[in-house]
Amino acid sequence: MSTSGNYYIPHKATWPVMATAGLATMLAGFANYLNGSSIGSIMMLAGFAIFIVMVAGWFTLQANESESGMYNTQVGISYRMGMMWFIFSEIMFFAVFFGTLWYTRNLSVPWLGGEGTGAATKELLWPSFEATWPSNGPKHLVDGKPDGGEFEAMGAWGLPFINTLLLLSSGVTCTWAHHGLLAGKRDQLIKGLIATVTLGFLFVICQASEYHEAYTEMGLTLGTGIYGSTFFMLTGFHGFHVCVGAIILSVVLFRSWKGHFKPENHFAFEAAAWYWHFVDVVWLGLFIFVYLM
Repeated sequence: MSTSGNYYIPHKATWPVMATAGLATMLAGFANYLNGSSIGSIMMLAGFAIFIVMVAGWFTLQANESESGMYNTQVGISYRMGMMWFIFSEIMFFAVFFGTLWYTRNLSVPWLGGEGTGAATKELLWPSFEATWPSNGPKHLVDGKPDGGEFEAMGAWGLPFINTLLLLSSGVTCTWAHHGLLAGKRDQLIKGLIATVTLGFLFVICQASEYHEAYTEMGLTLGTGIYGSTFFMLTGFHGFHVCVGAIILSVVLFRSWKGHFKPENHFAFEAAAWYWHFVDVVWLGLFIFVYLM
């Protein structure tokens, strides 16, 4: 139990070891799957099952410790600092991909097209190349220009715009739920979380529909040159983060139903809300730099 001036140290846990075992099994299974081994898919499923059991067990342990009053103020501060650094690492993660898109579109392609100091390079590599964006790579260029019909760039005002509205709305409902928690209005907290989780999974469904349309109707795939690879790299990783955030919020919703969290002690909710707002902000950047520009 926490006491004044003392720092709570959790007991020895086996969950980190189980997490490592699950991830290692999944990785080994994936490697075997890529190399045509029949046991690869089985290993991946086994590793995933181990990881899910670990997540459920570790979340349960943390919730029990928190609700029993084992954490003092100092522990709460350390948790918040840890979450802040985690979100900062995620910001750097996406910054790399945004930087890749910016460098390719604004520097690399124009340079290869002869702009600036790239004139000599263009003459050496491909004199007829012309800088165009979106580009599906030199493999599908005719006389330096896109050959047409190979793929269609994703527009901004269909499903991407709907997804933007969904995520922005989910940010509002998440904040509304937080205000309900701070005011002791559990009904508002639960309704806000239900709305947030629902909007999050609707976003994932809409993105899956967008990917299906891209592959089946637009010819836009991971193999469609630099435009296709950067498009799916950015939107795919963001979609994965939305899935993770929605699952975390689902756990928070379940705990809220169980009567957990108080206005003065609700770090798990705060961490989930911070993560969700981070996902919202990243999507706004994606919508502008990937779909509009």
